[in-house]
Amino acid sequence: MAARQRITIRDRQAEAALFYRRAVVALLIVFVMLALLVSNLYKLQVTRHEDFNTRSNDNRIRVLPVAPNRGLIYDRNGILLADNRPVYSLELVPEEVDDLPATVASLSQMLAIPEEQQQKFLDQSRVTRRFKKLPLKENLTEQEVALISVSQHQYPGIYVEARLKRHYPFGDALTHAVGYVAKINKRDVENLDKAGKLANYKATRDIGKQGLERYYEDVLHGTVGYQEVEVNNRGRITRTVAFEPPVPGSDLRLSLDIQLQLKAQELLTGMRGAVVALDPRDGSVLALVSAPSYDPNPFVQGISGKAYRSLLNSEDRPLINRTTQGQYPPASTVKPILALLALNEGIVTPETRIWDPGWFRIEGVKRKYRDWKKWGHGWVDLYSAIEQSCNIYFFDAATKLGIDKIDEFASQFGFGEYTGIDIREESAAVQPSRSWKRARHGQPWYLGDTVNIGIGQGYWTATPLQLAHAIGIMARHGKNYTPRMVQSIQTDSGSIQMPPDQRPPVVLKKDTYWDEAIEGMRRVNHSEKGTARKAFADTSYVSAGKSGTAQVFSLKQDEEYDAEKLNKRKHDNAMFVAFAPINDPQIVVAVAIENQGGGSSNAAPIARAVIDHYVETTGFESTLPIGIPTP
Repeated sequence: MAARQRITIRDRQAEAALFYRRAVVALLIVFVMLALLVSNLYKLQVTRHEDFNTRSNDNRIRVLPVAPNRGLIYDRNGILLADNRPVYSLELVPEEVDDLPATVASLSQMLAIPEEQQQKFLDQSRVTRRFKKLPLKENLTEQEVALISVSQHQYPGIYVEARLKRHYPFGDALTHAVGYVAKINKRDVENLDKAGKLANYKATRDIGKQGLERYYEDVLHGTVGYQEVEVNNRGRITRTVAFEPPVPGSDLRLSLDIQLQLKAQELLTGMRGAVVALDPRDGSVLALVSAPSYDPNPFVQGISGKAYRSLLNSEDRPLINRTTQGQYPPASTVKPILALLALNEGIVTPETRIWDPGWFRIEGVKRKYRDWKKWGHGWVDLYSAIEQSCNIYFFDAATKLGIDKIDEFASQFGFGEYTGIDIREESAAVQPSRSWKRARHGQPWYLGDTVNIGIGQGYWTATPLQLAHAIGIMARHGKNYTPRMVQSIQTDSGSIQMPPDQRPPVVLKKDTYWDEAIEGMRRVNHSEKGTARKAFADTSYVSAGKSGTAQVFSLKQDEEYDAEKLNKRKHDNAMFVAFAPINDPQIVVAVAIENQGGGSSNAAPIARAVIDHYVETTGFESTLPIGIPTP
């Protein structure tokens, strides 16, 4: 027989007690969890309400910067030199386009968009939020805008957007003076960050790179504005909550005369060189032309690498601002200044005469320093030495003065120093001295070096702006002003005039020395033997001038200069400085032309044409007679 199974009697009282204990534990757990939940809700809703409310608004409300309009630039007569023009671009919203590659291909066929540009757009669309507009082609022509407008209904998700871009209506005529703007690069960002200005450029795409655009960047840029917008969970703007308009940049009114600028540019057509015209009464710049030049507008839009390399590698160096960076031997243009020093030091008087046989020799030295006139000028005094540009007279004067006095005196006229003009692209050139030669060449100064300095050759170099500035000081009997291009800054609250920056004057022992040196310059232009008499024949005004022919390489002893046997780029540089009217100087002109030969025959006619144009368009404001020379 099978064993009978044992029947267990259930203890209902024990089960009830177990259930009760479990229910209590479960209730306690529920209560604890509920307490934690309530506590956390209290923390979220009450304790940290402000924190989470702010974070919520940050996700919902965004502050977007708004770029200010850049200030405009005008010439002295109110003619617009740099403005802001609308530029149209074709932009697409990827999420609104059903077949993006096909749409891009179709639009590219219509607008002749290169394949490389198409691919760049498609690559960008993959890494950018699909609801944001992406530019497919910028700088649309009016014809392209019209073509897109007619076909826009066939292409959902495409838009034509307009933005303001810098434009220079006179092209290459003002590039080296006004400069240009271009896209902000990494270096610009670093510089702005260091200067604490980066926040003001959050919506700005361009920044001044050269000329006045760079120098007055803070004035022209303006102040960024902001708009608060509400966005959805995908980041798309749903509405504008608030708007703070940007403050546009201030306008600049220049002393430059665009008509005179264009005339000077025309006169330099086909040549390499520079023309500078100043008003010596306050240092204002009337014209600043460097040739050859280049159109700045492609830099604004983004110049191609090929086009930039073409400018960079050009033998004519159009990127160099020859007016402020071109370093030329001043040659005979500085002879009047050396004559002033010789008068001031008592080395000569106007009546002092020396014999010019056609050569000069340092005592004890065999080498002969020759005059430009083989047979010499015979007996010459101060006036005839300047008038006929006698080298021997100034060789003799320089050796008697010595380099130390020449260096000190020339420095007062701004040689070897920055003029302080309101652009950053400037060279100080070289005003040689004993210490300079020792530091630069590791050699002592020789008397032969001083001989060359006497005619503005050797180590001495100057920029055309420095020459104009120095002759301007001479024209106004020592009054010294910093060259400036900006006359006033136009703001919303009014015009801020830029006062002349007067520097310490050049003071001579006798004021009559000025007139004596200037009389020699008058004879250059108006006497029977003056080197520039042909260029300045029959003028309605009396002017003063000085020519210069600067060698670009050294000749050996007894070697003759023969231009026909030389490469064109080894020909002499033509230099000329002039001012008018002589009784009340109101315009100073400096001309430097590379490899064109004699200054009186090549540079002087350009200086005459510039002054004539100024007389015809502006005229001289003077109560003094302009057609009668000073005694």
